[in-house]
Amino acid sequence: MKKCDWCSSENVRNVTDRVFWELPDGSRAIQIDETPTVKCLDCEMIYQTDLITKEIEDQLFLINTKKLDKVLTFEELMTQPRILKRNYFDFSS
Repeated sequence: MKKCDWCSSENVRNVTDRVFWELPDGSRAIQIDETPTVKCLDCEMIYQTDLITKEIEDQLFLINTKKLDKVLTFEELMTQPRILKRNYFDFSS
C-alpha cells in the first residue's frame, strides 16, 4: 500500500491535478493539467511522486520547449516528439 511521503499515512489517493513547471532554460513556466498526483486525505498534502517528477523533467530536456503552449495536459507533454533519445544531464543512473 502506498504511504504519504509527508506524514506516512496510508490514507492516500491517486488523482490528477494542475501543476506549474519552469522550463529547463528558465525562460517561462507552463501549466500541466491532468498530472498524476498523490493526495493525502489526512495531512491534505498534494504532490507528485519522484517518478512523475523525473518523467516531466526528462521530457522537458528532450523536446523543443519553444513549441509548447502555455497550458497543456500531462499526456500532451509526454507525447511531444523528442529531439534527443535520453536526458544526457541525468547522472543519477
